[in-house]
Amino acid sequence: MMKSESSLETKNFFEDMKEKSAIITGSTKGIGLEIAKIMLSSGANVLVNSRNQKDVETTIKKLQSDPQAKGSVKGLDCDVGLFENCQKLAEFAVESFGKIDVLVNNAGTSMISDSLELKKDDWERTIRTNLSGPFFLSQACGKIMAKNHGGSIVNISSMFGSGGVPKRLAYCSSKFGLNGLTKTLAAEWAHYNIRVNAVSPGYIETPMDQGDQTSGGYTVEDIKRRAPMGRYGTSREVAQVVLFLASDLSSYITGTNILVDGGWISYIGWEKLLNEIR
Repeated sequence: MMKSESSLETKNFFEDMKEKSAIITGSTKGIGLEIAKIMLSSGANVLVNSRNQKDVETTIKKLQSDPQAKGSVKGLDCDVGLFENCQKLAEFAVESFGKIDVLVNNAGTSMISDSLELKKDDWERTIRTNLSGPFFLSQACGKIMAKNHGGSIVNISSMFGSGGVPKRLAYCSSKFGLNGLTKTLAAEWAHYNIRVNAVSPGYIETPMDQGDQTSGGYTVEDIKRRAPMGRYGTSREVAQVVLFLASDLSSYITGTNILVDGGWISYIGWEKLLNEIR
């Protein structure tokens, strides 16, 4: 008899995650929160993060009460776009769990603006949050992982790091940079047994996307018509890929970028043609 989906618990496939220590930035909502949930359900100890203290406290309580959680959870509020906060976050993880096995650089910000009108502060904030922060935290955690004989770093990039999109200059640039950072650190740190990979979501149902629809000039139906799979992705579908890359099941994978975009990047035709074949 085939097992139901609910009975296929993550522990059956990710036993090695038990008691591993994971930092997940930007993890009080959306994709980051779902990554925290799936890590905890696999037995990992998780450090959640957000800039808002109340959000962190609320998330910790929510995760602790989750019947699927098998690991422990801690939290720290700070802006990981700042170098000193990245040092503090890494130190707090070691104080809390004794080590760092997994880092998920998920914290990010959107930026929609005509490039001729893009403000200096908006450009710098986007690069700081989406690119500088992941480097600072990867460096801080990488030093600890190198001493502990390895670890896994997963950068949450975007399919917007694979092509240009009007009015998304700062965002696209930051994600192109994050993809380059991923490959460079993967090559440089492989001898420490530190694996560095990226996951590039397409259009996913998140609070960030809901906000972008207002200023980005698109609707849910626009995305469904353009996506080959005809729908939005879910945070869970992204989190499952992150869990795979964090685990030993991906032990010979480093420097790669996995697209979770429903076929968006693979399709270069127009909307009408896609509708004709459905």
